[in-house]
Amino acid sequence: MERSAEFHRWKEQCLSKADLSRKGSVDEDVVGLVQLLNAREQFFTTSSCAGRVLLLDGVIDGFQVQKQNCCWLLVTHKPCVKEDVMVALKKANGDAVLKFEPFVLHVQCRQLEDAQILHSVAVDSGFRNSGITVGKRGKTMLAVRSTHGLEVPLSHKGKLMVTEEYIDFLLKIANQKMEENKKRIERFYNCLQHALERETVTKTKEENKSSTRTYKKKRNPEKAHGKYIAKENDEKLENDDGDPEFSLTIFPEDY
Repeated sequence: MERSAEFHRWKEQCLSKADLSRKGSVDEDVVGLVQLLNAREQFFTTSSCAGRVLLLDGVIDGFQVQKQNCCWLLVTHKPCVKEDVMVALKKANGDAVLKFEPFVLHVQCRQLEDAQILHSVAVDSGFRNSGITVGKRGKTMLAVRSTHGLEVPLSHKGKLMVTEEYIDFLLKIANQKMEENKKRIERFYNCLQHALERETVTKTKEENKSSTRTYKKKRNPEKAHGKYIAKENDEKLENDDGDPEFSLTIFPEDY
C-alpha cells in the first residue's frame, strides 16, 4: 500500500512540473500516446521525443557529438528538405553533423509487471532497443528506443566536406527513417491500446471469479456459519408426523 501511495506522489510531482525541453511541449505525433499512458494509474511519462532531424555545429569527441557544447543549426520533427540544410550550414563554424534521432519515450511504472507489458508492446512494435531498469528506491523505468538512427559529419572547421548531391541523398534516407519511425509510433499506440484493454478484461474476470468463489463459500452453511444445533429439531421431527415444516437454528463461527 505504501509503494502505491509513493508512486502516486511521484506521478503527481512529475506531471505538475513545467516542460523543460527545448520545444517546451509534447511533440504532436506522440500527444495521444502520452495522454493514453498518463491516464492509466500504473504509468506516467517522464520524457519523450517523436523523432527528429538535427543539424548540429560543434566539436566531435570520438564518434559522439556533445550536444551540450554545440550549436543547434536546424531541428525539425517533419521531413527535411535540402534547401533548409544548406541555409543552416552557412552558419556552421565548427564540425557540422546531420543526425536523425528516432522516437524515444521514458515511462515510470508502478511495478515490474506493468513495465513488462509495455516492454513487450514496444519490442513487438519495432522498438527493439527498449529496456527496463529498477532503481535503488524501487523506481521502475521503461525506456522505449530503437536503433534506426543516422549520424553523418558534413563539415570540418566550417568547411563543407561533401557535395550537395550527397546531402540530398542523406536527407532522402533520413526522411525514409522518419516515415518508418512514424509508422512504428502508430503501431505502438494501437498495440498498447489492445494490451491495456486485455489487461482490464483479465482483471475484471479474475475479480468476478474471486467474488463468485467468496459468495459460494458463504452460501455453504457448514463452512461459513458453523455447525448445526439440530438434535432437538430431529426429535421434534420424529414426534411431528403431520407437519412437514420445521425450524433450523444456525450459529455463526464466532458464536
